[in-house]
Amino acid sequence: MPGRHGQYPPELRERAVRLVAECRPDHASEWDAMRSVAEKLGIGSTETVRK
Repeated sequence: MPGRHGQYPPELRERAVRLVAECRPDHASEWDAMRSVAEKLGIGSTETVRK
């Protein structure tokens, strides 16, 4: 799609949000939880998960 380079599908975004909420208690910080989810989902940057 033109103008949408680098964006992930809504389903992946929803899954990432859900996984961060689920795994947050297992990590020292929300950032650590986001980093873990980014790695699991193959998302290149923790910052992408944060957004």
